[in-house]
Amino acid sequence: MELKVNGARLQVEADPAMPLLWVLRDLLQMTGTKFGCGIAACGACTVRIDGQAVRSCVMPVGSVAGKAIQTIEGLGNAGRPHPLQAAWIAEQVPQCGYCQSGMLMAAAALLERKPKPTDADIDEAMTNICRCGTYQRVRVAIKRAAGTKT
Repeated sequence: MELKVNGARLQVEADPAMPLLWVLRDLLQMTGTKFGCGIAACGACTVRIDGQAVRSCVMPVGSVAGKAIQTIEGLGNAGRPHPLQAAWIAEQVPQCGYCQSGMLMAAAALLERKPKPTDADIDEAMTNICRCGTYQRVRVAIKRAAGTKT
């Protein structure tokens, strides 16, 4: 099947029921998207499908064929980071870093939908779990990226 990942059209041979997470990690070698829980609870596996934050560990790859898939590898890069990535660094959000790619993808979906989010908007959108407890820094970083840091 053909997938559109980070703007590139890629051919993969996979069972349509295979979770997108494993197609990305095992077949396409895109390991930035992390496995956390396998039941869509933690958000470590969050990617964007047509702009929406989606937990890839429970998303059958067959259901996303032809849709725009964005992973952390497509968000930005060292030479040209996404505003969220720059804000994450400026606010020293990551500790262990394991959940951060999923957090960034959820935050990117939020800012696309609501460019100037309120605290309530952030609370509603950011349901990812961070064992290190960096939630307050995540909030500040999202506001920084949105240009609303107080």
